[in-house]
Amino acid sequence: MKKLIVLIAAMALVATSAYAAEWNFYGSARVSTFWNEIETTAVPAVADVDAFTEALQGNSRIGARVKVSDELTGRFEYGSGPNLRLLYGEWNFGGGSFLVGQTYTPLNMFYSNQVYGSDSDLLGWGGVYSGRQAVLQLKYGAFKVALTPVNTATDGTFGAGATTEVQMPALEASYGLKMGNFAIALAGGYQTFEITPAPAVTYDIDSYVIALGASVNLGAFYINGDIYTGQNVSNLIWADAAGGGVRAGLAGTTVLDNDAIGYLLVIGGKINDMFSVEFGYAGLSAELDGALIDEDSESYYAQATIHMAPGVFVVPEIGVIDHDGTLDNQETYFGAKWQINF
Repeated sequence: MKKLIVLIAAMALVATSAYAAEWNFYGSARVSTFWNEIETTAVPAVADVDAFTEALQGNSRIGARVKVSDELTGRFEYGSGPNLRLLYGEWNFGGGSFLVGQTYTPLNMFYSNQVYGSDSDLLGWGGVYSGRQAVLQLKYGAFKVALTPVNTATDGTFGAGATTEVQMPALEASYGLKMGNFAIALAGGYQTFEITPAPAVTYDIDSYVIALGASVNLGAFYINGDIYTGQNVSNLIWADAAGGGVRAGLAGTTVLDNDAIGYLLVIGGKINDMFSVEFGYAGLSAELDGALIDEDSESYYAQATIHMAPGVFVVPEIGVIDHDGTLDNQETYFGAKWQINF
């Protein structure tokens, strides 16, 4: 009987908590239909690609925002993988807030609406994208600082038997300032780890990114842009330099750091309640210590967003992704993303 009473009390507590919280569910279904052509010139043995694909995008999602009280909130979101995109709780302690869980880290800037590649947003070719990670984050107004996991990837020259050791988490921070129609954002990140290839010699691998972004709203039109620089930046953000990452390497007993600079510019505007247009360009250049050539990538596109009903729209887009370096190819694509938000 005692166990039964405890069980009933526990069920009542759960039911009361669930009833007290406000759950606001949402979803987004996204399907891409694109033709793409890839021409490779640096490696003649690689056949060109010319294909059409139709697929449910991986960033289609369903989730909910949860409000327990004015001080305690949370959120979860699943993608179509299925994969966990967001899961966190946040405590507002008055002067700021403390977040625990998986969410977008401070080192993220979203200025583009490029839809190809499941909403790539120019992030791999000049945008700033650290993604969604497990974080411990403090927020004070427009300032965020977070501890995030360390990425120990290298370019593979340390050998398959190399071991890594992490002594401290990565650190990311950001600050945003808005003045009328103008907004500016500054963000940065740093991480370090040790790697020991055979024979047993230990090397320190340091990575950092410093990024500056800005946006201007001119009424019917807008201009967005960012620029970043850093070292071994693929350990912190997505950077697709000539089809590969921007990571450290090893030559003999010397660590080769990989320096990079990336940038993007987006211009768009609203034609009327049904149509809007956007044009974007991004570039990324990476230079490995001692390398004879740079690894460069760029992407550019033009698109129109056509609203058919509230929450229902299609985005026709045409664009190019160009790699110049060890991998030399150019991908041209055109098609559309179809989306319904509910």
